[in-house]
Amino acid sequence: MRVISGERKGTRLKAVPGSATRPTTDKVKESLFNIIGPYFAGGDALDLYAGSGGLGIEALSRGCDHAVFVDKQRKAVQTVTDNLKTTRYESKATVLQQDARAVLDQLVLKGQPFKLIFMDPPYHAEEHVPFLQIIESNRLLTDNGVVVCEHGSDVTLPDQVGQLEKIKVQRYSDVITISFYEYAVTEE
Repeated sequence: MRVISGERKGTRLKAVPGSATRPTTDKVKESLFNIIGPYFAGGDALDLYAGSGGLGIEALSRGCDHAVFVDKQRKAVQTVTDNLKTTRYESKATVLQQDARAVLDQLVLKGQPFKLIFMDPPYHAEEHVPFLQIIESNRLLTDNGVVVCEHGSDVTLPDQVGQLEKIKVQRYSDVITISFYEYAVTEE
């Protein structure tokens, strides 16, 4: 596992020890960043269920200003912290060992919107729709932002959640599918 592109391209990242997390493969990571835009001119990223932190670190390497990494597992938080040290992004990151829902509730109170939101919950605990509802109803996504939902291929997410519209679905295997959401464009 490595940083695919940007200022830290090629830097190796640690995986979370054990089998409790499944990191997004380099191939899938490269493909999804090609879809959402290969490079960014600032903005903040939110990596829910961060695991090793690979998606948020990739966003930082490609130009995001700051990333918030959330995972409730101690081993995952330590791995994210180690990977941030390796990539020298500690000052551009906030790492939280908390439940993803609790963090979303805190972010609602702060009113902090993100350009990129990555959601990759365990496949047995698909929480995308309620989280999308929280994100949409509380404007936690910037107008030009994208929510990236990694989920089991046996799950079909809705085409629309409030103002959030599914803009693309990319199936990578019999196991992994990613759905992309952004705010629906309104005709004036």
